[in-house]
Amino acid sequence: MGTPWNWALQNPEPLYRDAQNWASMYQITLYRAPRASSTAIPQRWTRDPAGDWHYWWISLMVLPILYNWVVLILRCCFPEVQEAHVGLWRGLDGLSDALYLLDIAVRLHTGFLEDGILVQDISRTRRRYLCSWAFPWDVAAVLPTELLCLLPGVPGVPGVPAARANRCLRAPRLFEAFNQCETRTGWPNTFRVAKLMMYLVLGIHWHGCLYFALSARLGPGTDPWVCPAFARPLRRYLHSFYFSTLVLAMVGDTPAPQRKEEFLFTIAGFLLAVLGFATITGSISAVIANLSAADAAFYPDAGPVRRYLRARGVGGRLARRVARWHQHLRVQRKLPAERAVLQHLPRGLRAEVAASVHLPALRRVGLFRGWGHEVLRQLVPRLRPQVFGPGEFVCRRGDVGREMYFVREGRLAVVAEDGVTQLAVLGEGLYFGEISLINIKGNTAGNRRTANILSIGYSDLFCLGKEDLAEVLVEFPHARAAMEAKGRELLLGMGRLDTGAEAAAAAAEAEAERRLWGLEVALEGLQTRAARLLAQLEASALRMALRVQRLEGQLHLRQQQEEGTPTVWGPLRTQGPPRTQGSTGAQGPTARHRQLLPLRNGDRDRDGEGAGKGTGRGRGAVGSGLGTSRYRSRKQLGTPSPPGRPGVTRGDTVTVPQ
Repeated sequence: MGTPWNWALQNPEPLYRDAQNWASMYQITLYRAPRASSTAIPQRWTRDPAGDWHYWWISLMVLPILYNWVVLILRCCFPEVQEAHVGLWRGLDGLSDALYLLDIAVRLHTGFLEDGILVQDISRTRRRYLCSWAFPWDVAAVLPTELLCLLPGVPGVPGVPAARANRCLRAPRLFEAFNQCETRTGWPNTFRVAKLMMYLVLGIHWHGCLYFALSARLGPGTDPWVCPAFARPLRRYLHSFYFSTLVLAMVGDTPAPQRKEEFLFTIAGFLLAVLGFATITGSISAVIANLSAADAAFYPDAGPVRRYLRARGVGGRLARRVARWHQHLRVQRKLPAERAVLQHLPRGLRAEVAASVHLPALRRVGLFRGWGHEVLRQLVPRLRPQVFGPGEFVCRRGDVGREMYFVREGRLAVVAEDGVTQLAVLGEGLYFGEISLINIKGNTAGNRRTANILSIGYSDLFCLGKEDLAEVLVEFPHARAAMEAKGRELLLGMGRLDTGAEAAAAAAEAEAERRLWGLEVALEGLQTRAARLLAQLEASALRMALRVQRLEGQLHLRQQQEEGTPTVWGPLRTQGPPRTQGSTGAQGPTARHRQLLPLRNGDRDRDGEGAGKGTGRGRGAVGSGLGTSRYRSRKQLGTPSPPGRPGVTRGDTVTVPQ
């Protein structure tokens, strides 16, 4: 069966043309998705740069990049290491080059964001990568520069390791992997410290290799500054690494240089040490500051409270209670400042995070067991965690209720007025304080607390404000009905529900609803009458405007007649009879002309006698088909001409020329 939607799907071109016209009218740029072709590569070959697959791949790419940065300089400066394991180095070099080539293929199929949407078109991802600055660097890093050793007349190339120095150009990929790992890890500060230590060790490694190469050129053991002539390569490497550590750490206790090459190398090492020391100090300070900021964001600082108590001269037992409360938060990892931690997230994501953390605990609350998931998702972001210590009153009887509480963990006691006698015990999954927030008909306590609630030990509660609860209950009336029914049962059990007042309140509410409905009906009737009167007023105004326009036309026509301006009345024109003059005055028109003469309402003299009623002015025979228009003179009608305005006094008729 054909529907407009099916027709639109089968014929998209007309809709697209209409959309283009609309967009051009409002100056909006319209993008059209490319047509899918049968030869296109499936979208599953396009990788999301923020996905898990891409993260694990670039984490794997860290290994070949670090291998080239660590091993190449070692093989260049220690020829014994290169010659002892030639087969191993060739295999690792080949594996490193293969991973480099695979990484280029992966980057060709890595999508990117455009207008916030992941682009998965293979042609666009390839074009973007080929036009970026990363492509030349990646290609230069895999060029087979080892072949330079095979060229004749190039003896200056110091073996294969030095020729592979271009493999170190993939360092930007290493930094990208570190950035993603720092974002995803749960211990970012620890990762930053580990990354800093790795950079430090790598710098010492390079400095030590270059130190040994310079020592080998100057001659091992020729002076105290150069590396001694040890027999084992490992011993020589450890001595070089130790010497570089002393130089770059600016510890001192190094042999004094003897030659100019040694002086230059030592000066360069000290300058790098100053730069490295400043970098390390700044990084460590940033890590410590981040740790302190994160700690302050999660847990309240006890220092200001202690200083306040000390300044006011309050101490002893109260100060110890404050200290124990802060210690409990840190030991049990309870976070009372969740809103401050999640405030930078979008509203929807903040609700999802809060729901994933607290929704299982809310499910254990008896009140929420019948509530839907959407109601709880709206409720969770409004909850505020609060922790009460042993012996603290959560609320007292008679206080104005502004919050209700849900027990997440711990035990609370409902105590009598003496504060000792326990009437009931509240545990996990229970709630209290809702009676003073919702308006239950017949509640004699009003918005006052009806019981004393005391925390027996450390109690972890959820606090919900009155305004937040009202917003949720307005959107979900079934939840409000369930809460009111539960509160009514509690009030009946405590004897604080006046059934008579409840019935009166219900009757008053019904009467108010009836009156409100009557007012709505009356208002609708008044709106209908007002609309009708407005329509009549508009119609009267239109008729009045048309009448004024017609009268203005008549007035303009009379002015033209009195000034002697010829007037044409129709498409047919005939020459009327000539005007005749008598000896004594104007002769009146004939009977036939008088029958055809149109008169105004005030000049109704059907017998041809000028009664002089109205204005006394005649009009031509409009629409009668006659070609001659005749007018009565003011003398025949017995009406004098107005002063200053000439009238027709001598002729009987006026012939309008064609």
